[in-house]
Amino acid sequence: MIFNDNLPIYIQIMNLIKKRIVIGELKEGDKLPSVRELSTELKVNPNTIQRSYQELEREELVFTQRGMGTFVVENKEIIKDLKKNMASNIVKSFITDMKSLGFNPLEIIELINDSVKEVK
Repeated sequence: MIFNDNLPIYIQIMNLIKKRIVIGELKEGDKLPSVRELSTELKVNPNTIQRSYQELEREELVFTQRGMGTFVVENKEIIKDLKKNMASNIVKSFITDMKSLGFNPLEIIELINDSVKEVK
């Protein structure tokens, strides 16, 4: 993983895990990699992974069972809300970028419609 210097690494790791949950790579009840395993995979300090896991737990996306590990919550609504929020953030960022290029809302919608037709 290539990290962005403009965002703390632990947040980028949180976002990676959130994406893995949303796309189904990590399913409800799945065990997350151990702190050590993920720190080795991503080549970061284990404390950074631990902080990511703690923040994900604070956001109620994962839970820790002492001696067993950290697991994805088994709540479809929480995961559905996460997916919706992530999509909303992408859309808002896109709209902001398009407006900064001088597009008005109608032009943005037309471009999206054209792009969706092209992708089909």
